[in-house]
Amino acid sequence: MLKTMKNAFTVKEIRNKILFTLGVLIVFRLGTYITVPGINAKALQSVASSGLISILNTFSGGGLTNYSILAMGVSPYITAQIVIQLLQMDIVPKYVEWSKQGEVGRRKLNQHTRILTIVLAFIQSIGVTAGFNFLSSLNLVENPSIQTYVSIGLILTGGTMFTAWLGDMITDRGIGNGVSIIIMAGILARVPTGIQQIYQEQFGSASDLVQPLLYCGLLLVVILIIVTFVTFVEQAAYKIPIQYTRRMAGASDSSYLPLKINVAGVIPVIFASSFIATPQAILMVFTQNHSEDTWYKIMTNLFSMQTTAGMILYTVLIVGFTFFYAFVQVNPEKLAENLQKQGSYIPSVWPGRETQNYVSSLLIRLSSVGSLYLGLVSLIPLVSSNVWGLNESIGLGGTSLLIVVGVTIQTINQLNGMMMKQEYVGFIRE
Repeated sequence: MLKTMKNAFTVKEIRNKILFTLGVLIVFRLGTYITVPGINAKALQSVASSGLISILNTFSGGGLTNYSILAMGVSPYITAQIVIQLLQMDIVPKYVEWSKQGEVGRRKLNQHTRILTIVLAFIQSIGVTAGFNFLSSLNLVENPSIQTYVSIGLILTGGTMFTAWLGDMITDRGIGNGVSIIIMAGILARVPTGIQQIYQEQFGSASDLVQPLLYCGLLLVVILIIVTFVTFVEQAAYKIPIQYTRRMAGASDSSYLPLKINVAGVIPVIFASSFIATPQAILMVFTQNHSEDTWYKIMTNLFSMQTTAGMILYTVLIVGFTFFYAFVQVNPEKLAENLQKQGSYIPSVWPGRETQNYVSSLLIRLSSVGSLYLGLVSLIPLVSSNVWGLNESIGLGGTSLLIVVGVTIQTINQLNGMMMKQEYVGFIRE
């Protein structure tokens, strides 16, 4: 009887977390339909082919389509996280010290991340607004002036901070992975519109249903193959054997430590996309007065998803962030130290420095495969856009697919972990 009541309470607790998450997502989606005052959102249709719109739409959950108060999404927040994490790599001593102070240091770093987010969001908001206003033949902003741009920048910056806060609420009180779940929700919300758009572009005037059905069937098969491949790689892991010198009576003296083939997960793709979007937004400030300058053309070509140089830079960023974040996720030095404290070791590997070197070399090999996998899947929508005229609006290709599959797997694992934790607690209490 007692065990049944505990399990019922556990299910209720997890259900409440799921319902809370869904409630936050509903609030977020409602925010994407509130257009910024003084903006003519229909003017964006003239520059809908811009790669920046696709990137920002991914991070804003489609909020840029209506130029809503959440149009910038979490892109500035992610960029700020990248910068702060890079500064922790023995660049800013204070940040390095805070990173070793546990919860207290984490709060200080989060505070600085939010401050940098405000700065980046304000600059990016004004840059995107001014750039799109110029590209849309000066029709986006109804009354362009310095005061208007500052007001729009403040509104969009507030929207970014509100979106980041919603993500934190999902992480703290919901099912976790708050920012990633918000991005995933936005991608899934765009799927029906994306399917309709692709159908109209390909078969808008077709009277025969055979060709559209064959096309949709082929597209569905391709998507299922890619989803299966991505799911398989995301769950693939290398098991490091672990031996224990001291264990409780009845416990096994050996175990293993799983390291995923894609250790960094989907974070490198999000980081790389955000890293591309921010310079694009800043460059749009100079569109009106410097569009014919050589430096502007070079930078625009470099930070565009539609050019070969932009694709190469995007792939290089994904590879670099994969190696970087793999070592952030699995710190070889701390791992070796923890194994030594627990009285455990890797067979045929000496504890301490040798264990650290072994794990580092293993991470490099795994990240080499993981980075190639991430780069390949991320390039699919870009290549299909140039070769077959498709776009990523369907939300189930390349970058979007990696985010959806990766976040879904992480969320399921987190929910399973909650259930297992509650079962173990109930067993111990009994």
